Amino acid sequence: MKHISILILLISISLNTFGQDRHEKIKALKTAYITEQLSLTKAEAEKFWPIYNVYEVEKSKLKDEAHKDKGNQDYSKLSEKEANALLEDMIALNNRRNNIYNNLITDLKKVISAKKIVQLKQAEYDFNKKMFEEYRKRHHSERKEKP
Repeated sequence: MKHISILILLISISLNTFGQDRHEKIKALKTAYITEQLSLTKAEAEKFWPIYNVYEVEKSKLKDEAHKDKGNQDYSKLSEKEANALLEDMIALNNRRNNIYNNLITDLKKVISAKKIVQLKQAEYDFNKKMFEEYRKRHHSERKEKP
């Protein structure tokens, strides 16, 4: 566990010196973290990452689609017909999300073991948790520094 924290710290420091934007930094940290957690060999990583990156792009597009126009909607003024249409859209969106994830699993089964695919979900969860904790820690300390 110490090795992972050290790895993330070192990557974080080195990425800061190269001036990459935040998204690229996080992506690099995530790549390193997942590669380590799954113990991907070089051959596995070369096949894994293109599949996973396509999944991430599709998931991001779906998320953007789901969130567009949400802020402009006044749900208290919806008619029953509009609410039902919105629910149908939500169901369709969830089905598409599940299809994207199921396709990821199907594609990954061709390049890595089932065990590593199962471990992927935990690695993603752990990475997101660490990122959130780091975010919270940094923003909490920034608030303390301001007069």
